[in-house]
Amino acid sequence: MPNSHGKKLFQEFPPVSREEWEALIQKDLKGADYQKKLVSKTPEGIDVKPYYREDDLTKSGLTEQAPGAFPFIRGKHTDGQKWLIRQDILVDDTARAGQKAASVISKGADSVGFIVPATKRLTEKEVNQLLQSICLNEIEVSFLSKGNTPGIVELFLNEAKIRADKNLVRASFDFDPLGDMLVTGKNPMAEGDVFEELRTNVLTSSEYPGVRVIQVNGQHFQNAGSSIVQELGFSLAAGNEYMSRLREKGLSTDQIASSMSFCFAIGSNYFMEIAKIRSARLLWAKLIEAWGGSEESAMMHIHSVTSRFNKSVYDPHVNMLRTTTEAMSAILGGADSVAVEPYNAIFKDHPGDLSDRIARNTQIVLREESYLDKISDPAAGSYYIESLTASIAAEAWKLFLETEEKGGFTEAFRKDFIQSQIESVAKKRVDNLAARSETLLGLNQYPNSFEKVSASIEKEIFSAEKDQGEFARPVRIFRMAEEMEKMRLKTEKSSRTPVVFLLTFGDVTMRRARAGFSSNFFGCAGFEVIDNIGFDNIQEGMQAAKQAKADIIVLCSSDGEYPAVTTIASQLSKNSILVIAGYPKESIDQLTKDGARYFIHMRSNLVETLTMIQNDLGIQ
Repeated sequence: MPNSHGKKLFQEFPPVSREEWEALIQKDLKGADYQKKLVSKTPEGIDVKPYYREDDLTKSGLTEQAPGAFPFIRGKHTDGQKWLIRQDILVDDTARAGQKAASVISKGADSVGFIVPATKRLTEKEVNQLLQSICLNEIEVSFLSKGNTPGIVELFLNEAKIRADKNLVRASFDFDPLGDMLVTGKNPMAEGDVFEELRTNVLTSSEYPGVRVIQVNGQHFQNAGSSIVQELGFSLAAGNEYMSRLREKGLSTDQIASSMSFCFAIGSNYFMEIAKIRSARLLWAKLIEAWGGSEESAMMHIHSVTSRFNKSVYDPHVNMLRTTTEAMSAILGGADSVAVEPYNAIFKDHPGDLSDRIARNTQIVLREESYLDKISDPAAGSYYIESLTASIAAEAWKLFLETEEKGGFTEAFRKDFIQSQIESVAKKRVDNLAARSETLLGLNQYPNSFEKVSASIEKEIFSAEKDQGEFARPVRIFRMAEEMEKMRLKTEKSSRTPVVFLLTFGDVTMRRARAGFSSNFFGCAGFEVIDNIGFDNIQEGMQAAKQAKADIIVLCSSDGEYPAVTTIASQLSKNSILVIAGYPKESIDQLTKDGARYFIHMRSNLVETLTMIQNDLGIQ
C-alpha cells in the first residue's frame, strides 16, 4: 500500500518465505518435536498451527466470493451484519407473556421467542394475547413448542393475515421431529406421519416468504457435549433427511429449503464458533445446489443461542462473561438472530427482570456501542479464521457423508452411531475439566470457596441418565460442570466444612507455587483453606495446624524436602489427613509408608480425588 509520497510502505523490509520462518523456528526449538510443541489439536481433530500466512488463504479457496453472493460464506448482507436481538419468554400465562413481549421490545429486542411448555395447548384467544402488542411487520416471532400445539402455524397466520403485510412477516416454529427423536429416543413416526404434518405446514405458510416452519436444532448436539464438527455434520444430515422425506411427498427443493431454519448453540471457543457459522452456510448452500435448488433458497437461516453445556451454578455471574463472547462469535459469524440466555437460567425458573435486561443489553451494547452491525463479514481475510472455516467445512462434510453411508440421520441414530460419536467427545471434555486441562472459571480454577448456592436453586440442575428409548438410545443433554457441582454441593449440605491447613516450609518458590495450587484444588470442593507465609520448622507448622483444628494438612514444599518431615508430620497429625502437594516420583513409596494419604498435582483427577477425601471425612 503506497503512502502519501507514493512509496510502498515497508519496502525496505524484504519478504520472508515460509521456509525461512520454519527454519528459524526449528533452530529455536533445538531439536524438540515441532508438532508436539507448537501444533495443537482441537476436539474436532483439526491441527491449529502456530502461525498463518497469506498463502493459507489461497489454499482455502474461500476468499473469492463477496458478501451476499452464493455460497454465502460471507453472509447474506452487503451493508453490514444485520442480526435480530431475540429474547425468549416462558409462556406459563399467555396474558402475562404477551405483556412481557411488549416490554422487552420497547427495551431493544427485535425478535421474541415464546417457549410453550409441553403440557400447554394454545388456543386462538391465547395466541391473540401473545401477539396483541407486537407489530408483525417489524418484529420477528418464534414459537418454541416442539410441535406440541396442533395448528399453531395456522393460528399464527390467521393473526398475521389481519394485521400484517405477508411479505414483511418473519416467524419461525421449532417443529423438529428428528431433534425430538434425538433427545427422547422415540420413533418420530410412532404417533402418525409427522412428515405429512410438516408438508401441510409448508404449504399453509407458502405465501409468507419470511415464515419458517421446520427447524433443525443443532443446539442439541453441542448441549450434549459434541464437537463443533459433529454439531455441524449431524445438523447437515438432519436437514438433508427433511429434504429427502418432503421431496418424496411432492414438495420442491425451494419450498422445503425456504421453510427451514437451523438453531446452533454457541460455545466459548471463540474463533472456532465464528468459523462454524460461516462453514454452515457454505455447506448448506452446496447441498441445496446439489438438490437443484435456487441460490435464494440456498441461503441458510441461522438462529444462535448461547450454549448451556459450559454454564455453571457456582460463580454464576461468570456466565455473563461467557455469553458475551459467545454472542460476539455468533454475530461475527453472521447469524440471522441471536438469543443470549440469562446468566441464572440454568437454576432459576424465572431468571428475573435484571437478568433478562443484562442478557438483552449484552447484544445491544455489541450493536450500539461496539458497532458490530456496521461491516459485512468482519472475519473476512483473517488467515486463521479463513483456514479454520475451510478445515471445519471439510471435516463436517466427511462426517455428513459417513452418516449418509449409514442410511441417513434416522438410521445412523438407530444404529447408535450419532450417540457414540458425541459421547466420546463429551467424556473427554468432562475428563479434561476434572484434570483442569479445560477451565471453567470459578468452578475448577479460582473458586470462591465461601460461596453457597443451594438456597438459590429453584429447579433440577442435574440431568438424568437416559435408558434405551423405544426406538433408540437418546443422547443425554447435560452440563460439563455437573459432576463437580454435585461434589461441591455435598460439602455445602453437610453438617460441617472441612478445614484444610497449608503447611508451607522450605524452598520459597516451590512452597508458594504449591500452596496456590492446593488452595485452588481444595476450594473446588468448598473446603475452608488456611494459607500461611511459611514455617521455619515442621513442628511449628504442625502446632499451628492443630490449633486450627485442621481436617486436612497439606505439605507444600519442594520434592526433596518431603522425605525428611513426612514421618514427623504423620505422627503429629493422627486425626488429620496428610496430603503432599506434588508428585515426588523418587520417594512416593516411602512417603506413603510414612503416612501420606494423597498426592495432588497437575495430573490429579480433581473430582475423583476430592470425592475420596470427602468419603474419608464422612461427607456423603
